[in-house]
Amino acid sequence: MTDHDLSDEDRWRIALAKDRRFDGAFVTGVHSTGIYCRPSCPARAPKRENVRFYATPLEAEAAGLRPCKRCAPDQQSRDEAAVLRVLEILRDGDGPVSLEKLGAATGYSPTHLQRVFTRAVGLSPAAYARALRRERAGEALIGGARVSDAIYAAGYSGPSRFYEDMKGQGMAASERRDPGKGQRVHFAVIKTTLGPMLVAATEKGVCRLSFNETEKDLRARFPNAELFEGDESFAALFEQVAAAVEKPGTGQDIPLDVQGTAFQQRVWDELRRIPPGETRSYGELAAALGSPKASRAVGGANGANNVAVLIPCHRVIAADGGLGGYAYGTTIKAELLRREREKE
Repeated sequence: MTDHDLSDEDRWRIALAKDRRFDGAFVTGVHSTGIYCRPSCPARAPKRENVRFYATPLEAEAAGLRPCKRCAPDQQSRDEAAVLRVLEILRDGDGPVSLEKLGAATGYSPTHLQRVFTRAVGLSPAAYARALRRERAGEALIGGARVSDAIYAAGYSGPSRFYEDMKGQGMAASERRDPGKGQRVHFAVIKTTLGPMLVAATEKGVCRLSFNETEKDLRARFPNAELFEGDESFAALFEQVAAAVEKPGTGQDIPLDVQGTAFQQRVWDELRRIPPGETRSYGELAAALGSPKASRAVGGANGANNVAVLIPCHRVIAADGGLGGYAYGTTIKAELLRREREKE
């Protein structure tokens, strides 16, 4: 996260809340005492007029401040080092690594390491490793590799483990190389108070929800799928989607068929955790994922969302409190947020 991802008002609110998710995103300089702290420092909150915020410890020290001995903002904590070590092992490995081995590599008990890693990353080590393998396999398939080659190259012991891992993950392996190949996609363009809405779904769930798009746009996204306009068997689902759009913040139980990288999936899951009527900046979303420096990557994942409203990317705003951008225009974004806040 850069120094411009959060406003000073955001930083002050975070420091008062002692939110440890933002440790590493910035430091709090207290000029009346001459020290700087982590956002989560347990010391008593200073007076606002004595506080300035700095992007890094080096900037704070250049301003004449010294590190707080209580929260040690100039030092990487043992937990942070352990998480980074596990990420390194999992990313460099070519197969499953047991929690016991990860614990031995970090000097932590398996149970404590699981808790520390999950709190920082948002996934357990095993879940992160599975997501990483799925991502590697998907990248190989998109690159044109044979399914069997991609499976083994990603670190799976065999096809059966891969297909078991992919259950409920949306697009099948063979479809990664040819988007939509062999799929039957049913769609409808529905009139809503926000304008024409395109909704498309497979047997698994909604795969596209957008505004002011047509069948031509849908075909460009799923060039090898069989498209069917309207179908009685999908009528109830499409009505449920339309109702969720008219009343944003509802429809959490609508099934989705979306596919993305491990990081994109984490971002989309975090978007769905934002309560209706509330907003987050890219920086806040990145910190909630345990990756406070990944605000740009979060923005990219947000833009890759194929299912508007149901995955509520409209709840992400600019760091200065402005609406920021939106694929379907800020008028629709503002109205979605207004309706959610009106329900509070």
